[in-house]
Amino acid sequence: MISADLNIILPEILLSLFAMLALVGIVYTGKDKLAGLLVWVTAALFVALGLWIGASGAGTNTAFGGMFVDDGFSRFAKVVILISAAAVLIMSQEYMQRRGLLRFEYPVLVVLSVVGMMVMVSAGDLMALYMGLELQSLALYVVASLRRDSAKSTEAGLKYFVLGALSSGLLLYGASLTYGYTGTTLFSGIIEAAHDGHVSLGLLLGLVFLASGMAFKVSAVPFHMWTPDVYEGSPTPITAFFATAPKVAAMGLFARVMHDAFGHATADWSQVIALLSVLSMFLGAVAAIGQTNIKRLMAFSSIAHMGYALMGLAAGTQFGVQALLIYMAIYVTMNVGTFAFILSMERDGQPVTDIRALNGYYKSEPTKALAVLVLMFSLAGVPPMVGFFGKLYVLRAAYEAGLAWLAIAGVIASVIGAFYYIRIVYYMYFGDETDEALDGGKSPILWGFLMGSALIMVVGVVNLFGIESIAAEAAAALVN
Repeated sequence: MISADLNIILPEILLSLFAMLALVGIVYTGKDKLAGLLVWVTAALFVALGLWIGASGAGTNTAFGGMFVDDGFSRFAKVVILISAAAVLIMSQEYMQRRGLLRFEYPVLVVLSVVGMMVMVSAGDLMALYMGLELQSLALYVVASLRRDSAKSTEAGLKYFVLGALSSGLLLYGASLTYGYTGTTLFSGIIEAAHDGHVSLGLLLGLVFLASGMAFKVSAVPFHMWTPDVYEGSPTPITAFFATAPKVAAMGLFARVMHDAFGHATADWSQVIALLSVLSMFLGAVAAIGQTNIKRLMAFSSIAHMGYALMGLAAGTQFGVQALLIYMAIYVTMNVGTFAFILSMERDGQPVTDIRALNGYYKSEPTKALAVLVLMFSLAGVPPMVGFFGKLYVLRAAYEAGLAWLAIAGVIASVIGAFYYIRIVYYMYFGDETDEALDGGKSPILWGFLMGSALIMVVGVVNLFGIESIAAEAAAALVN
């Protein structure tokens, strides 16, 4: 029995062992000399595990008495998490090395946070949920403040830690209330407590506190306050990581808890998620308008995009979960390309984050400017880019679930939010050329990720690379 359980969590075990062996190995080989190699080895391991999980899994398996669930939904989320984490590691290696930030701790902490994310999306119990969440969070607090000589980076890590501790407290309080009113921490036991499609008042309070803790992790309004400061203060590759894999893990955890533990009481939580969704969409759309720092702009952009993704969850249906998964996969792909471009924004070897530095950019870098245009249009949801279809799925899910008002709000927020994406394109193509132009792109890796991401946004229109059918199977595994 134990061997079967261990077999189910083998990918997580392998990653944990790799992190521990890397820590021991670095001690004997010289602290930071092999950090660059460790980044590449870690990224290769992520890709290999992602392909293995994607190709080998079938059906639903549970381990440790239902505490760990391996199903189509968790496998889909894990593949997206692993591939996006690998992409960010590869993109960041040169940037970190040139700025003296590439320490051996960086890839090791990323591995540990990814293990936490994988446990989060497979959690079948409140204890497993909390273990995964804290492993991910503790590693992320440290990488946020990796640049120790920078006041902004240290401040980012501290803010994230303090507010993260608050959200963990909310989540734990919700978990204790849920346990108190159901007598179990297993999701399979909690779901049986909902009679006639509703839960008791005490359990509803537990649900609200759980949702509040998870809303913090996806940076949904009103639990978003950490996001702009942490995005701006963290080293840019770390910001790219925050904007991709952890978002998928947190959204996967959110969907897992809502459907696996409270799936019989959709009417009780659907309106709460819908409110989080509409607040996030509008705050993200409006607050980003005044931003000139591209990292802060992307922070508000991520808040808005999490609002759109929550629209799929608010639907409370199988198609809603499918729309959520499709949206998150597209969102991560867009962000990888966008941050590849942000990482390449330099002047005299120093990073530049002011969007006004892009004035007249297309004259010096026409190909990169075109790729950024495609990504900005996709983020804004302009047809026929793939980003448009991501929004179309979540809007349709909300409409079909009887939340037409939410779908209309989503369209309005999307139109408002298009302004700040199109403004970047305006600066590149119509802005007055400045004497202080950005340096030409020197990194073929960043160029490759930017072009690859932009190409996917155009070519993926044909059939979304088959993600639609895979997401449908993953959603069916969760909502059964």
